[in-house]
Amino acid sequence: MHLYEEQSLENAPADESGMPISPIIRLHPLDDVVIARRQLVSGARIPEENLVVAGLIPPGHKVATRPIAAGQPVRRYNQIIGVATQNIEVGQHVHTHNLAMAEFTRDYAFCADVKPTDFVAEPATFMGIVRPDGRVATRNYIGILSSVNCSATVVRAIADHFRRDIHPAELAAYPNVDGVVALSHSGGCGIDPQGAGLALLRRTLAGYARHPNFAAVLIVGLGCETNQIGGIFQAHGLKETELLRAFTIQDTGGTAKTVARGIEAVQQLLPQANAVTRQPVPASHLTVGLQCGGSDGYSGITANPALGAAVDLLVRHGGTAILSETPEIYGAEHLLTRRAVTREVGEKLVRRLEWWEEYCTRNHAELNNNPSAGNKAGGLTTILEKSLGAVAKAGTTNLVEVYEYAEPVTAKGFVFMDTPGYDPMSATGQVAGGANLVCFTTGRGSAYGCQPAPSLKLATNTALWQRQEEDMDLNCGEIIDGTTTIQEVGARIFQMMLDCASGQRSKSELHGYGQNEFVPWQTSVVT
Repeated sequence: MHLYEEQSLENAPADESGMPISPIIRLHPLDDVVIARRQLVSGARIPEENLVVAGLIPPGHKVATRPIAAGQPVRRYNQIIGVATQNIEVGQHVHTHNLAMAEFTRDYAFCADVKPTDFVAEPATFMGIVRPDGRVATRNYIGILSSVNCSATVVRAIADHFRRDIHPAELAAYPNVDGVVALSHSGGCGIDPQGAGLALLRRTLAGYARHPNFAAVLIVGLGCETNQIGGIFQAHGLKETELLRAFTIQDTGGTAKTVARGIEAVQQLLPQANAVTRQPVPASHLTVGLQCGGSDGYSGITANPALGAAVDLLVRHGGTAILSETPEIYGAEHLLTRRAVTREVGEKLVRRLEWWEEYCTRNHAELNNNPSAGNKAGGLTTILEKSLGAVAKAGTTNLVEVYEYAEPVTAKGFVFMDTPGYDPMSATGQVAGGANLVCFTTGRGSAYGCQPAPSLKLATNTALWQRQEEDMDLNCGEIIDGTTTIQEVGARIFQMMLDCASGQRSKSELHGYGQNEFVPWQTSVVT
């Protein structure tokens, strides 16, 4: 044991002052567990916790620091993450084999933590594209939307004609156009024409049709589908213009004629779409969707709180941040209701959680089917634990409003949108609501993009950064490594938001992600 201790100290990572970095992380004095900073082997001594590790503990996983009896709650972040399913001894691995989901009463304490926002005197700016109606874009695309799955092949064929890797000459004369994007989906027919599911799809498509990152939009349908284009327009006050055009395969005369018509329409729109210049605009025009996927035991320690620090800066500069993934705040919603500016806002959030509980019950499912297998391999055990880390993305400012899926976000500051936890589906709702940038934290290495809104990927640990740097925009693992702080990384993320909004391309954009990740939420019965 003495040799192990000497070797472990000799090879232990050091901070900037040269002092060895502890192999564990304690998040709160009252926690029952600490987090392994690196792999711990049986017999390793942790002097600051007065414990000896019993068994192999993977990086990011939990180690018991005190005896925990079966049936007793287990705390991380000084919050309950589950109950012990068997007696747990000091130094043992705490995970799915001895920790399970728990039901417990949350004190919502509406508005208890509301505080004035310290707005900056001179807000930051970014180089945005100002549309004629005053909306501000971070990108400049032409969008091709399908009303129904039956027109998916056609909208993709139209967009493929303008792919720079296949037909580079098509866009060569239009350097200010970021591309032509086809967004298709698997729904649009076989559903109740008066039902909530169709209304949700129409709200999503309308949100994309009026998104400022689209200079112009074509909507292409089949013609006989339930989701008639006229119904989309009527429900959301849209009308055909030079920059919003709509037609169907059946009226146009078939697939080839419709593709040709779409290509001709895009060619007509390109000169006007190209006639834009970027100009300085205040950060208040930035609306950022917050996402986490492929989370691990470090997510709630590094990337998520660092993104939260960036969100605090964004809000202080007048911008908007959208937290979502409702099943992934389950068990931590009381931390948000305390920050609700009014009881009404807090109760909106609680009602959405109640809807999810009822939704899961009638479908014979449970909210704790999340975390995923990858989340658990990374150290997360229950949805309660995952949720506590996930809400850290939201920073510390007031919760000013709660929105339903794809509903237009009009408030400034930190808001919540009800979405599933599935990342593409969640981000699709955020972008439909007006997000013109997405920040996505990951500990396992998610591959994701979100056209027309650029997506920044934030790695939670250095091992992921080194393994998958081509997909990651920033390494937040330096926080664990002891070379920087949450606040310093938060400031870097905020600057990255401004730079990306100004036109600097993210890694996911360089790889061409974003069209296949358009996934509207389908809640209706398909018949």
